[in-house]
Amino acid sequence: MSAGQVMDLVMSVAAGVLATFLGLFVSRRRPANPVGPLLGLVGLAPPLVMLTDTYDHVNLSRPLPGAEAIHQLAAGLWTIWYVPVLLLMLVFPSGRLPSGRFPRLVLYGVLTDTFVFNVTAVMDPTRYAPPFEEYGHPLPTLPESAVWISFLALGLFMVLLVCSALVMRGRYRAAGPVERAQLKWFALGAVALPGTLLLCWTDYLLFGHVGVLIWVGLISLCLGVPSLAALAILRHDLYDVDRATSAVVTWGLVPAGLLAVYSAASFTGGLALGRGSAMAASAVTALVAVVLVPVKNRVRRSVDRRFYPVRERALAAVIELEREVHAGRARPEQLEEVLRDALREPRLRVGYLLPGGTEFHDTAGAPVVQGSEVRLAGHPIGIIDGPCPREVATAGALLVETVRLRLELRRALGEVEASRSRLLRTGYRERRRLERDLHDGAQSRLVSLGMALRLAQRHLADGSVDVDGLLDQTVAELGTAVAELRKLAHGLRPSSLDDGLGPALEELAARAPVRLDWRLDGRPLPDDIATTAYYVASEAVTNAVKHADATSIGVAVGGNEDGALYVTIRDDGRGGADPGRGSGLSGLKDRVAALGGLLHITSTPGGGTTVEAVLPCAS
Repeated sequence: MSAGQVMDLVMSVAAGVLATFLGLFVSRRRPANPVGPLLGLVGLAPPLVMLTDTYDHVNLSRPLPGAEAIHQLAAGLWTIWYVPVLLLMLVFPSGRLPSGRFPRLVLYGVLTDTFVFNVTAVMDPTRYAPPFEEYGHPLPTLPESAVWISFLALGLFMVLLVCSALVMRGRYRAAGPVERAQLKWFALGAVALPGTLLLCWTDYLLFGHVGVLIWVGLISLCLGVPSLAALAILRHDLYDVDRATSAVVTWGLVPAGLLAVYSAASFTGGLALGRGSAMAASAVTALVAVVLVPVKNRVRRSVDRRFYPVRERALAAVIELEREVHAGRARPEQLEEVLRDALREPRLRVGYLLPGGTEFHDTAGAPVVQGSEVRLAGHPIGIIDGPCPREVATAGALLVETVRLRLELRRALGEVEASRSRLLRTGYRERRRLERDLHDGAQSRLVSLGMALRLAQRHLADGSVDVDGLLDQTVAELGTAVAELRKLAHGLRPSSLDDGLGPALEELAARAPVRLDWRLDGRPLPDDIATTAYYVASEAVTNAVKHADATSIGVAVGGNEDGALYVTIRDDGRGGADPGRGSGLSGLKDRVAALGGLLHITSTPGGGTTVEAVLPCAS
């Protein structure tokens, strides 16, 4: 056995083992589907054919026992490379034949024609070649006039190959999106079937015998079909199959075209400069190098238009939308509608990740929970729920970024408008409360006091007024009125803030019914910042005591390198605070927002609540 035969045997056994393993794996994951066993049959072909070929060609003084019979029986054995693939083409991916008479006729034709071809090939009287011509036929033979049956069966085999492809095409037209994707993946592997035959003919034309090219094709068949079929059955959505199809067709056509250019140029150069001319070889190599890149790009565009029209149509639509947006004739929010029309997917949805958010929502605010991500600079900015080529999603990234920023701006403007409305309503409400408190309290006391003094003035002359008692009563009423006015003023701004935020927090801790620990970094603060910080702390403490049943509260006020003041209040209460359910926290957000700050609330059930206000403070 030669070194080349050993290498061929090792390669065929390795390819067969891998294909058989994939067949067993698919059978285990899809036990009711006969696709797995057929993939296993594809894997049996390489080692079986190679073993018979090696056995009857071992170079000894005479052939090994039974080599003559094996040589004769193996005459049509090469068909087992193709028959399992033909059967897969008929039943993939469901494992069942499509309805109708034509698929059944093709199936019966494949089985019958394969049997007839193998029988006539085995009984071919002209089959023998060295080193077996002197030993005769160990098996019965047909008359030489019947040899034409073998050629007829071989021609019919090629026809059945085309018919199997037509069955696949009919199944594809009637299939849904998932089955279509599976058939596309399988077709990428099955294309090795006619490709192998073309390589065989090329081998004969170039070298006069079956050599390296046929083995390349057969190994590709035994590896490509099981691998892509297993991928189609188990993970058809792992990669964009249309993109893979485009790449395979492109890289199949480019080498073929370059081979034709090289052959024509070599032939012409050889005639002009002589066979084996170094100048001719150099010129042809340079020509191929010059032609390679532009030819590849043009072929890729042509192939995309033919085999990947969805991507080309969608890319053109996205580019046109960008142009219209820049010209002011369209809005970037139309991206979803444009993709639906271009991809012909009416249920496609585009979700946007708002800055600082964790969930995707469409332009109407509805959540979009699944799909392929759209990234910009490596960060997710959106999601497309529906079949969309990756290049299209990438091309629309700038539009997605524009839309999400516009949505964020729209949301911010909406929050500002809502905050202004709440502040206005709160101002009116507080003014009415002050008017009512003043009218019912200090104002009434002062009016009564004035009337009493005027009455006493009129009766001073007749001595009927107790002046000392009246003055005592007047002083008492004035004290009560002053106390009520101070109480009202304290509601507007605590008097303790006159001495700074520290004393105000100390007073707040003294009044709190639970333990309150506070910390202040002591930096000087503008009055409006200190007042807002105090009210944030006061409202958060009140909520923790009133609603969260907290037993311990911590208040920390300090600055940061960015010049902002951070006010953080943490409690050990029951959590679950919702700013949307009450006016207290929403009022705090409005108060903080009025200074250009931000309010963050973190409250998990059973985990306490953290309120953090970030106030701009350059001092």
